[in-house]
Amino acid sequence: MQSATITRWLPAAMLSLALGGCASAGYNFASDDYKIETVKSENASERVRFLVMHFTAIDFATSLKVLTQTSSAPVSAHYLVPESNDPSYPHPDLRVYQLVDENRRAWHAGPGMWEDRTQVNDQSIGIEIVNQSHCFAAPEKAAGKEMAGAEKTDESTGEEHCVFPDFDPAQIDLLIALSKDILRRYPDIGPTHVVGHGDVLPQYKIDPGPRFPWQQLAEAGIGAWYDDDAVQRNLEYLHGNSVSDRDSVRRRFAQWLADYGYGIDPDSADDGEITLYTRAFQYHFRPWQVDGEVDAQTRAILLALLEKYFPQKLSAYPEVQTGLLAQQQP
Repeated sequence: MQSATITRWLPAAMLSLALGGCASAGYNFASDDYKIETVKSENASERVRFLVMHFTAIDFATSLKVLTQTSSAPVSAHYLVPESNDPSYPHPDLRVYQLVDENRRAWHAGPGMWEDRTQVNDQSIGIEIVNQSHCFAAPEKAAGKEMAGAEKTDESTGEEHCVFPDFDPAQIDLLIALSKDILRRYPDIGPTHVVGHGDVLPQYKIDPGPRFPWQQLAEAGIGAWYDDDAVQRNLEYLHGNSVSDRDSVRRRFAQWLADYGYGIDPDSADDGEITLYTRAFQYHFRPWQVDGEVDAQTRAILLALLEKYFPQKLSAYPEVQTGLLAQQQP
């Protein structure tokens, strides 16, 4: 059980200095029991490789309790970021709450998969963001318990209607400051290693949801986003080269998802799994239309991302104009 919760108010200018004490321990230590000589190896990397974003789905006070106290299903995160106008939040200013030291493993991402890593939880820093998004199951709909402002989602997920409130702008500013500080200290967290809970564990999670401002974060240097001109160019090409059958298109898209980082096995994935991972991708990169369909726009967006972050992988796709794409590289 976490015995204490560290709270602090951190203006953006002070954030890096204040959080710097969480960095990994160095080489310098001594023992009276033995002598040690240190020769630093170049064959190593940071333990922390990913930054995972979550929404809490509950208010601040409940989030803090759930994330810090023992229970039958204990969860935690390294940081908790509150939102403005939450009656359960006790301060007039927004503060970053650190719940777990970065050197320790927080229980936030389960057996999530990304790239070649099968335990993202063990190699990541998790940030919980207070946002009361939630979904209603089909029986509630039938009982007439739908809520105003609910958004329709695909029935195959069991989530008939979901409510996704906007994220608080002041909260996002604080999240950006915190995230930029984390990235400064962990250079192995590249743009494609900043992910959502739903990206690494789409079988169970959809957070941080379609209202999370991924593009705003990318523009601040946090995470990945595509270039609009690349999407348009790929979209025009795909519209002029649509000769493959539906199954072949979806199977190839699953390969592209795996090449980008998603934990899907394109060789064994069935149609339902491809839909599931496509929805996870759309929650992140095409949040205005999340339907699990491998349409031309979704394919063009993923190709634009591969072109930007993994151009060396495009040669594996003979039907894509790799020569044209390579010319676009700086």
